[in-house]
Amino acid sequence: MISAGSRIPDANFQIMTEFGPSGISTYEVFAGKNVVLFGVPGAFTPSCHHLHLPSYLDEYETLRNAGVDTIACTAVNDVFVLDIWAQASGAKDKILFLADGNADFAIAMGLGLDARDLGLGIRSRRYALWARDGIVQAINVEEDPSIAEISTAYGVLKMFNDWSQAI
Repeated sequence: MISAGSRIPDANFQIMTEFGPSGISTYEVFAGKNVVLFGVPGAFTPSCHHLHLPSYLDEYETLRNAGVDTIACTAVNDVFVLDIWAQASGAKDKILFLADGNADFAIAMGLGLDARDLGLGIRSRRYALWARDGIVQAINVEEDPSIAEISTAYGVLKMFNDWSQAI
């Protein structure tokens, strides 16, 4: 599993643009930027839709004022599902939705979740990380994928506070 001090692995996502689906690399997302990335098991799933994503909308300005250049969300869903979720949640212009349809990124991060017993296939564990220029500064991974506590925006803000006190 990826940890603080690790480089974000090379991978490609799909994003929705005004011209349709397009690829974007981890390099393009993270290089030279202060990024908060949160991973969810799936768009529209109860904890993801009602707790996890809304926390980032609630704390959007606080995170931006703290120096975060990009707030991104990744899920093992296709780009069309993530685009509809972005629209339905009102997050389209605030959060970058990164479709990891084949779980390549989740697996490369060591954060894959086997949810086949639920009929969901391979998904992403629920987590949040903060990276500077592609290097993980801090990461919180939920033990239970149905719980969104330490990986919410509130957990990230605590992560920032804990990290700044440690230096």
